[in-house]
Amino acid sequence: MGSRFVQIALILLFIVLAVVFFSRVGQMGIEELSYTELISHIEAGNVDTMSINSDTATAEGSFVPTRDTEGNETVGRFKANLPPEYNEVLAVASEHGVSVEIVKPSGLSMLFNPTTLLWILMLLLPIAFIWFIFSRSAQAGGQSQAFNFGKSRARMMNPEKTRTTFKDVAGLDEVVDELREVVDFLRDPAKDPRLGGEIPKGVVLLGPPGCGKTLLAKAVAGEANVPFFFISGSDFVEMFVGVGAARVRDLFDQAKRRAPCLVFIDELDAVGRHRGSGIGGGHDEREQTLNQLLVEMDGFEPNSGVIVLAATNRPDVLDPALLRPGRFDRRVIVDSPDSRGREEILKIHLKNKPIDSSVDIKSIAQRTPGFSGADLHNVANEAALLAARKGLDRITMAELAEATERVVAGPERRSRIMTDKEKLLTACHELGHALVAYRLPGADPIHKISILPRGLSLGYVLYAPEEDRLNETRHQLLNKICVMMGGRTAEEVMFGGDEITTGARNDIEHATELAREMVTRFGMSDRLGPLAFGSKHQNIFLGKALAEDRNYSEEVASIIDEEVKRIVSECHEKAARILKENRSKLEQISKILIERETLEGRDFVEIMEELDKSSPGSAEGESSCKAAEDEGASDSLSIGLSGSGA
Repeated sequence: MGSRFVQIALILLFIVLAVVFFSRVGQMGIEELSYTELISHIEAGNVDTMSINSDTATAEGSFVPTRDTEGNETVGRFKANLPPEYNEVLAVASEHGVSVEIVKPSGLSMLFNPTTLLWILMLLLPIAFIWFIFSRSAQAGGQSQAFNFGKSRARMMNPEKTRTTFKDVAGLDEVVDELREVVDFLRDPAKDPRLGGEIPKGVVLLGPPGCGKTLLAKAVAGEANVPFFFISGSDFVEMFVGVGAARVRDLFDQAKRRAPCLVFIDELDAVGRHRGSGIGGGHDEREQTLNQLLVEMDGFEPNSGVIVLAATNRPDVLDPALLRPGRFDRRVIVDSPDSRGREEILKIHLKNKPIDSSVDIKSIAQRTPGFSGADLHNVANEAALLAARKGLDRITMAELAEATERVVAGPERRSRIMTDKEKLLTACHELGHALVAYRLPGADPIHKISILPRGLSLGYVLYAPEEDRLNETRHQLLNKICVMMGGRTAEEVMFGGDEITTGARNDIEHATELAREMVTRFGMSDRLGPLAFGSKHQNIFLGKALAEDRNYSEEVASIIDEEVKRIVSECHEKAARILKENRSKLEQISKILIERETLEGRDFVEIMEELDKSSPGSAEGESSCKAAEDEGASDSLSIGLSGSGA
């Protein structure tokens, strides 16, 4: 009702202002004359025509046209008020030959006057436009949004319609246990915690994208069966000053009225970044919004019955005041699932899909280290689409394996034509990775070798690690670099240094970066010792790459470069020794790979075992290289993929 009254008042005010404006515009260019001035102009012969309104006793007319120095003709108009008895004016006008017209306009003639119609049209058009804007905004938001900049954009989810529960969450058992206390409090706020403990005011979920932070928030709301407000951090901030803080106040006012309830802020880093990191000290709209959020979460006024749940994948940029006890008391890490967690997640995503009895979900879970919940959902969805594309009524193991490869390396591009020489180069490159990994002890089993272009790669090698690794030893990291360098080294061994290709650029980048991390972060350089180089405290505004704080001298920087070069060079030489000893095998398996285009891991192992039996002397020489290592190489990338670039 109040909003409608404001609309009507504004429209009426606009009409009054428009009438005044148009009346002023209509009078522009008309000279106002007194009665005596009108008589003088008539006697001087300056009046051309004149009309007298008998009802209002006013005279209007035009002066005799005049010409300026350039010969342009101008016609002036005048208006004058007459006395009730205006016979003198008629007599003077008749005496000087001025034609006079006596008019007595009716109401209809005034209404249908062209000037009046133009004014009415000019008034109605903006009124209709304003009414249209108000009505559309009211339909969109249930009320006029034009004056509701300070209203929160949070949407409230009806608890009865929230079907997500903890049963829909897999692979995050510890996280679910942390959130059950929040659910118990929301169900029964009057229940005092044992031993005098207090329920946390806020819980922030930290973890990489796609690991289930938003899903957990939905599950908490579904389990607690309470009102659930959800909003993104970017929805608070607007271009108008003070709007973000006003929206924060409005959000918590709504939440307090519906307590107990849950407020979920997704992408908290959009509004919760470090204060003072902007240009000019950072007194901007975002910081005012953050200040209001800090006050609402833990200020002078109690905020009982409202629990704030937030999610972010950038905890390093959050303001320390936001993470202190009393605001976000509890930090819950939502990390990528392990092998058992991936298996449980796949079961949930495949639960409502028809799958063949031959599908081994555990095997798929073991092949996907580092996959998040979103990646696994994508695998299940891609498998269903592939099965439908083939006209199958069930998802088989082949579709799941293909879907995994599509998520890891991209879709297969069979239409890309490769010459025979490119096929040979690609086959030797990929087999270089595989053969080095096979000869190094403790390596992850090889799952597939292919020279079919996929994504941006002309070929790839997939590994099937037997277990997830939380830590890696120095030997494992060095062997990983050896495997990365195997592709480029195979090109050198088979074709010479002049025939090396650009396909190894991604391998070289990863190998160099890993070697630099070994020296600067992991303290794995004998020359520099167990020291870390480069500060982890970085300028949030400039970003990570531009704001690296260099806390070492130029001399140390030179030593770091030398150590990185030494590590990569030694791994390159080790890969070269392995491949030179196995050059004949590399040539023979390359022919097989070119013919088949794809080799499964078990086929590659069988071929290598047969070749070792047929050349025992070579196998003995290779075993000496294997005995020199304590531990094996892992997959060349965290997701078990090694490929040559397109």
